[in-house]
Amino acid sequence: MANASTINNSRVQHHFRNADQQFSSSKLGMWLFLFTEVMFFGGLFVAYIIYRAWNPELFTMAATELDTLFGAVNTAVLIGSSLTCALAIRAAQTDNTKMVVNYLLITIALATLFLVIKYFEYTAKIEIGILPGAMYTFEGIDHPKASVFFSIYYMMTGLHGLHVVIGIGLMIWLVIRAKAGDYNSAYYTPVEITGLYWHLVDIIWIFLFPLMYLID
Repeated sequence: MANASTINNSRVQHHFRNADQQFSSSKLGMWLFLFTEVMFFGGLFVAYIIYRAWNPELFTMAATELDTLFGAVNTAVLIGSSLTCALAIRAAQTDNTKMVVNYLLITIALATLFLVIKYFEYTAKIEIGILPGAMYTFEGIDHPKASVFFSIYYMMTGLHGLHVVIGIGLMIWLVIRAKAGDYNSAYYTPVEITGLYWHLVDIIWIFLFPLMYLID
């Protein structure tokens, strides 16, 4: 039976000298990708800041239509999912395949719960006409540009939700491979770089929650 070192070396691509170089390159590649994600969301945050500076009273009124409890619960859910994701990485580093699978499944469950809560939150708004752009028909906010806030809200939270869906897909793939025994202390690169992605998804929401839901 092949040992962990042999298995690890078998996964080294021909253009890398060794497993350590491949791991470092993979991690650097993920950090560069995350940097582009930060730049992408950064542009949306800048748009939010500009429109809020132009319409401070609108943002204050519109934020009252958001469900702070839903937002707070989702914040706790994502923070918990980041913890279980980190524990999955630790389990891989210590050759505990069973716990890698278990922690990833918990992370997937928490991410799914986040989307379910967001679904109910969106549904409640759509039913009363709180929609982006020209589709906005809600009459509960007395402001001519009321749709501006919710257009930004749907764009930022919707794109974040898409990233959550992608994260779930990646972790399902990790679970399948972990069950096949692909990860151990000698090789856990996919688990770690997926964890980095998931932590960014969590951090973005931590910024979105107060900016959208906790406006004074």
